[in-house]
Amino acid sequence: MKEYHKIETLFQRDMEGSKKLIEGVYRDEIVEYLKDNKWIFTEKVDGTNIRVVWDGHCVVFYGRTDNAQIPSNLVQKLNSLFLGTANEQLFEQKFGATPVTIYGEGYGAKIQSGGDYSSEAEFIVFDIEVDGIFLERENIVEISKAFGIEVVPIILEGTIQEAVDLIKTAPKSIVAKGVKEMEGVVGTPSKRIYSVRGDRIIVKVKVRDFI
Repeated sequence: MKEYHKIETLFQRDMEGSKKLIEGVYRDEIVEYLKDNKWIFTEKVDGTNIRVVWDGHCVVFYGRTDNAQIPSNLVQKLNSLFLGTANEQLFEQKFGATPVTIYGEGYGAKIQSGGDYSSEAEFIVFDIEVDGIFLERENIVEISKAFGIEVVPIILEGTIQEAVDLIKTAPKSIVAKGVKEMEGVVGTPSKRIYSVRGDRIIVKVKVRDFI
Protein backbone atom coordinates (compact mmCIF):
# COMPACT_ATOMS: atom_id res chain seq x y z
CA MET A 1 0.00 0.00 0.00
CA LYS A 2 1.12 3.58 -0.62
CA GLU A 3 3.01 5.10 2.29
CA TYR A 4 2.36 8.62 3.54
CA HIS A 5 4.60 11.15 1.82
CA LYS A 6 7.57 12.65 3.63
CA ILE A 7 7.03 16.05 5.26
CA GLU A 8 10.10 18.22 4.78
CA THR A 9 11.73 20.32 7.48
CA LEU A 10 11.23 24.04 6.93
CA PHE A 11 14.87 25.21 6.73
CA GLN A 12 18.13 23.73 5.47
CA ARG A 13 20.73 22.36 7.88
CA ASP A 14 24.37 23.34 8.32
CA MET A 15 25.88 20.07 7.07
CA GLU A 16 29.48 21.21 7.55
CA GLY A 17 29.32 22.20 11.20
CA SER A 18 26.65 22.07 13.89
CA LYS A 19 24.00 20.42 11.69
CA LYS A 20 21.53 22.89 13.16
CA LEU A 21 18.84 24.52 11.04
CA ILE A 22 19.90 27.69 9.24
CA GLU A 23 16.94 29.89 10.04
CA GLY A 24 15.74 31.82 7.00
CA VAL A 25 17.38 29.48 4.47
CA TYR A 26 14.42 27.58 3.09
CA ARG A 27 14.58 24.05 1.68
CA ASP A 28 11.84 24.83 -0.84
CA GLU A 29 11.63 28.03 -2.89
CA ILE A 30 7.83 27.74 -3.12
CA VAL A 31 7.57 27.67 0.69
CA GLU A 32 9.80 30.73 0.84
CA TYR A 33 7.62 32.51 -1.72
CA LEU A 34 4.53 31.72 0.38
CA LYS A 35 6.04 32.40 3.80
CA ASP A 36 4.10 35.62 4.42
CA ASN A 37 0.78 34.17 3.33
CA LYS A 38 -1.73 32.52 5.66
CA TRP A 39 -0.84 28.93 6.66
CA ILE A 40 -2.75 26.41 8.75
CA PHE A 41 -0.60 24.74 11.43
CA THR A 42 -1.78 21.63 13.28
CA GLU A 43 -0.14 19.83 16.18
CA LYS A 44 2.44 17.18 15.31
CA VAL A 45 1.87 14.25 17.67
CA ASP A 46 4.78 12.10 18.85
CA GLY A 47 3.60 8.55 18.16
CA THR A 48 3.56 5.94 15.42
CA ASN A 49 2.19 6.48 11.94
CA ILE A 50 -0.92 4.43 11.15
CA ARG A 51 -2.82 3.88 7.89
CA VAL A 52 -6.42 2.69 8.03
CA VAL A 53 -7.20 1.38 4.54
CA TRP A 54 -10.67 0.69 3.12
CA ASP A 55 -10.31 -1.16 -0.19
CA GLY A 56 -14.01 -1.11 -1.01
CA HIS A 57 -14.69 -4.38 0.78
CA CYS A 58 -12.82 -4.50 4.09
CA VAL A 59 -10.55 -2.52 6.44
CA VAL A 60 -6.84 -3.27 6.95
CA PHE A 61 -4.37 -1.52 9.27
CA TYR A 62 -0.77 -0.68 8.35
CA GLY A 63 2.04 1.17 10.08
CA ARG A 64 4.33 3.67 8.38
CA THR A 65 5.53 0.82 6.15
CA ASP A 66 3.66 -2.32 5.16
CA ASN A 67 5.91 -4.46 7.39
CA ALA A 68 5.87 -2.21 10.45
CA GLN A 69 4.64 -3.84 13.66
CA ILE A 70 1.70 -2.12 15.37
CA PRO A 71 1.67 -2.34 19.20
CA SER A 72 -0.99 -4.78 20.44
CA ASN A 73 -2.75 -2.20 22.63
CA LEU A 74 -3.04 0.10 19.61
CA VAL A 75 -4.40 -2.74 17.45
CA GLN A 76 -7.15 -3.23 20.01
CA LYS A 77 -7.97 0.48 19.88
CA LEU A 78 -8.08 0.47 16.07
CA ASN A 79 -10.31 -2.62 16.11
CA SER A 80 -12.79 -0.83 18.34
CA LEU A 81 -12.79 2.28 16.13
CA PHE A 82 -12.98 0.73 12.66
CA LEU A 83 -13.99 -2.94 12.71
CA GLY A 84 -17.36 -4.62 13.19
CA THR A 85 -20.59 -4.60 11.23
CA ALA A 86 -21.60 -1.02 12.09
CA ASN A 87 -18.25 0.42 11.01
CA GLU A 88 -18.19 -1.66 7.83
CA GLN A 89 -21.64 -0.35 6.92
CA LEU A 90 -20.44 3.20 7.66
CA PHE A 91 -17.51 2.79 5.24
CA GLU A 92 -19.86 1.38 2.61
CA GLN A 93 -22.38 4.16 3.12
CA LYS A 94 -19.80 6.94 2.85
CA PHE A 95 -17.43 5.55 0.24
CA GLY A 96 -18.96 2.52 -1.48
CA ALA A 97 -16.24 0.73 -3.44
CA THR A 98 -13.98 3.81 -3.56
CA PRO A 99 -10.57 3.21 -1.92
CA VAL A 100 -9.88 5.31 1.18
CA THR A 101 -6.85 5.73 3.43
CA ILE A 102 -7.18 7.40 6.81
CA TYR A 103 -3.77 8.60 7.99
CA GLY A 104 -3.29 9.10 11.68
CA GLU A 105 -1.00 8.81 14.64
CA GLY A 106 -1.22 6.11 17.25
CA TYR A 107 -0.09 7.52 20.58
CA GLY A 108 -0.28 6.98 24.32
CA ALA A 109 1.01 4.37 26.74
CA LYS A 110 3.73 2.02 25.40
CA ILE A 111 3.98 4.02 22.13
CA GLN A 112 7.22 6.02 21.88
CA SER A 113 7.28 8.21 25.01
CA GLY A 114 3.53 8.59 24.87
CA GLY A 115 2.59 7.92 28.47
CA ASP A 116 2.27 11.66 29.08
CA TYR A 117 -0.31 11.88 26.29
CA SER A 118 -2.59 9.18 27.64
CA SER A 119 -2.56 6.14 29.91
CA GLU A 120 -4.15 4.17 27.07
CA ALA A 121 -3.48 3.72 23.36
CA GLU A 122 -5.23 6.37 21.26
CA PHE A 123 -5.59 7.27 17.58
CA ILE A 124 -5.84 10.73 16.05
CA VAL A 125 -6.38 11.62 12.36
CA PHE A 126 -4.21 14.07 10.44
CA ASP A 127 -5.12 13.32 6.79
CA ILE A 128 -7.57 11.36 4.65
CA GLU A 129 -7.07 10.32 1.03
CA VAL A 130 -10.07 9.26 -1.07
CA ASP A 131 -9.41 7.72 -4.48
CA GLY A 132 -5.98 9.35 -4.60
CA ILE A 133 -7.16 12.82 -3.54
CA PHE A 134 -6.27 14.34 -0.15
CA LEU A 135 -9.33 15.91 1.44
CA GLU A 136 -9.73 19.44 2.79
CA ARG A 137 -9.77 20.00 6.56
CA GLU A 138 -13.55 20.36 6.83
CA ASN A 139 -14.09 17.02 5.06
CA ILE A 140 -11.53 15.31 7.31
CA VAL A 141 -13.35 16.62 10.37
CA GLU A 142 -16.74 15.50 9.06
CA ILE A 143 -15.58 11.93 8.31
CA SER A 144 -13.69 11.64 11.60
CA LYS A 145 -16.75 12.79 13.52
CA ALA A 146 -18.82 10.04 11.87
CA PHE A 147 -16.37 7.43 13.22
CA GLY A 148 -16.07 9.13 16.59
CA ILE A 149 -12.35 9.85 16.30
CA GLU A 150 -10.21 12.92 17.01
CA VAL A 151 -8.51 15.15 14.45
CA VAL A 152 -5.20 16.92 15.15
CA PRO A 153 -6.04 20.39 16.50
CA ILE A 154 -5.25 23.63 14.68
CA ILE A 155 -2.56 25.44 16.67
CA LEU A 156 -2.11 28.55 14.55
CA GLU A 157 -3.42 30.25 11.43
CA GLY A 158 -0.72 32.65 10.32
CA THR A 159 2.63 33.12 8.63
CA ILE A 160 5.69 30.86 8.69
CA GLN A 161 7.52 33.28 10.99
CA GLU A 162 4.62 33.32 13.44
CA ALA A 163 4.78 29.52 13.59
CA VAL A 164 8.56 29.57 14.17
CA ASP A 165 8.17 32.20 16.90
CA LEU A 166 5.52 30.06 18.61
CA ILE A 167 7.58 26.88 18.43
CA LYS A 168 10.57 28.68 19.97
CA THR A 169 8.49 29.11 23.14
CA ALA A 170 8.18 25.29 23.46
CA PRO A 171 4.38 25.38 23.83
CA LYS A 172 2.48 22.68 25.68
CA SER A 173 0.70 19.95 23.73
CA ILE A 174 -3.04 20.41 23.21
CA VAL A 175 -3.46 16.68 22.58
CA ALA A 176 -1.70 15.90 25.88
CA LYS A 177 -3.89 18.51 27.61
CA GLY A 178 -0.89 20.62 28.55
CA VAL A 179 0.93 17.84 30.42
CA LYS A 180 3.92 17.70 28.06
CA GLU A 181 5.75 19.86 25.55
CA MET A 182 4.43 19.88 22.01
CA GLU A 183 6.58 17.99 19.47
CA GLY A 184 5.92 20.61 16.83
CA VAL A 185 3.50 21.65 14.11
CA VAL A 186 2.74 20.69 10.52
CA GLY A 187 1.80 23.51 8.17
CA THR A 188 0.03 23.81 4.83
CA PRO A 189 -0.99 26.96 2.91
CA SER A 190 -4.60 27.93 3.61
CA LYS A 191 -5.25 27.40 -0.11
CA ARG A 192 -3.93 24.09 -1.39
CA ILE A 193 -0.84 24.46 -3.58
CA TYR A 194 1.21 21.82 -5.41
CA SER A 195 4.79 21.74 -6.62
CA VAL A 196 5.72 21.20 -10.27
CA ARG A 197 6.07 17.49 -9.42
CA GLY A 198 2.50 17.40 -8.18
CA ASP A 199 3.44 17.17 -4.48
CA ARG A 200 1.48 19.08 -1.85
CA ILE A 201 3.26 22.00 -0.23
CA ILE A 202 3.55 20.94 3.42
CA VAL A 203 6.22 21.54 6.08
CA LYS A 204 7.01 20.61 9.65
CA VAL A 205 8.45 22.81 12.42
CA LYS A 206 9.76 20.85 15.42
CA VAL A 207 10.50 22.23 18.87
CA ARG A 208 13.78 20.31 19.23
CA ASP A 209 15.17 22.08 16.14
CA PHE A 210 14.97 25.45 17.90
CA ILE A 211 15.36 24.71 21.62
